[in-house]
Amino acid sequence: MSQQQPLLNLIDDLSGDLRDPSLLWQAAAIIVSIVVGFGLARVLKKRFGRKEVQGGVLGFGVQSFGRVLAPLTVVVLLYLSRLWLDRYHHVNLIKVALPVFGSLVVIRFTFYLLRRVFARQGRAISPSMLAFEKVFQLLVWLAFTLYITGLWNDVFQFLDDTKLPLGKTSKISILDVLQATMSIVVTLMLALWAGAALDERLMQMQGMHTNLRVVLGRTARAVLIVVAVLMSLSWAGMDLTVLSVFGGALGVGLGLGLQKIASNYVSGFIILLDRSLTIGDMITVDKYTGMVTQINTRYTVLQGLDGMESIVPNEMLVSGAVQNSSLSNSLVYITTKVSVAYDTDVDFVVQLLTEAVLSVERVLKDKAPSVQLSTFGADGLDLTVGFWINDPQNGRGGVTSDVNRAIWRALKDNHISVPFPQREMRILGPVPAPFAPADSTTVPKE
Repeated sequence: MSQQQPLLNLIDDLSGDLRDPSLLWQAAAIIVSIVVGFGLARVLKKRFGRKEVQGGVLGFGVQSFGRVLAPLTVVVLLYLSRLWLDRYHHVNLIKVALPVFGSLVVIRFTFYLLRRVFARQGRAISPSMLAFEKVFQLLVWLAFTLYITGLWNDVFQFLDDTKLPLGKTSKISILDVLQATMSIVVTLMLALWAGAALDERLMQMQGMHTNLRVVLGRTARAVLIVVAVLMSLSWAGMDLTVLSVFGGALGVGLGLGLQKIASNYVSGFIILLDRSLTIGDMITVDKYTGMVTQINTRYTVLQGLDGMESIVPNEMLVSGAVQNSSLSNSLVYITTKVSVAYDTDVDFVVQLLTEAVLSVERVLKDKAPSVQLSTFGADGLDLTVGFWINDPQNGRGGVTSDVNRAIWRALKDNHISVPFPQREMRILGPVPAPFAPADSTTVPKE
């Protein structure tokens, strides 16, 4: 029936069909597409988002892509309805509905990519990201308004005709600049999204070592970004041979001013590959002590027992000495000292302290604590009490305090005294007579 015509003004075309009976068919097609599209998306989200299938790739994609799936399904159904009704009726109402839901797909898909890349693992959405989302949403609806009012072609032609000087002889249109920018942004966002999705999938593979998963994720993301940049530049019409100049400049920069940065990046891959550190290890490097929570390509994050996070450059972890409490095993030996009086039965005290230490929950029972007579001190017998723990990530101060309290209760209950420094002062020779006060006066006798 109707022939495909160039877009002039969808609003004018729609106003001419208000009294056409075909408008009811179009409205019915739109309503059915919306109901079926959102209903099908909801069913798919429930079906593949259940706990028993959440580990699958399909369930993973549907569960995280749910907000985009509904309008995308509506667009597909509207397009099929347009192809079918276009043979018998006008489809101007569907032509207006298609860009409406198409704009919604673009907005939700962009938000989905942004939040998958920049707001993962429970991180809060930054105000700058929210502002960007609002600006992008406004631009998309502005483009939709220009499209349905027929002004899109005029704006497109204006951007193509407006030239910007590029050097002395070359010129480039604003449209080419915008297309190149959009090409680079879109391909980069897709690459970052693919890298984030691959990284999450790798982290769920329990049969692979944590460091190997991190290395694969970082490498895959870097490769995807490089490929995305090269593809976008090629699509924008840029000669990739000019990148050789940039590569030479980058090499000189690395050799002169970026040595530390390059060293940290290389050190990051060395740490991940040789598995000297793993996420969850308790380490001490320089003056920083804490649990490894992140191993990035440039730095490693240590979280102390007080909650303070330290960002340590990877070069320090490779070139300096590092104490790792859980490299081959998580067993840690801790000692504390106690003194008793000289008249105390040493054998009884050793047994008493051993039982007191074993009463603490975090002390290992299969590796017996040791009590040793260290020195004969000036005030009493000095004993060294040693014990083992296997949870250094929970700190040493707490378990040491619990052991000392158990020792103190045991000594008090058995009336064993803990000596403290005592000094005796002896005066040799006659005691000197007290001097008279300086302000007193003596009167001689007559």
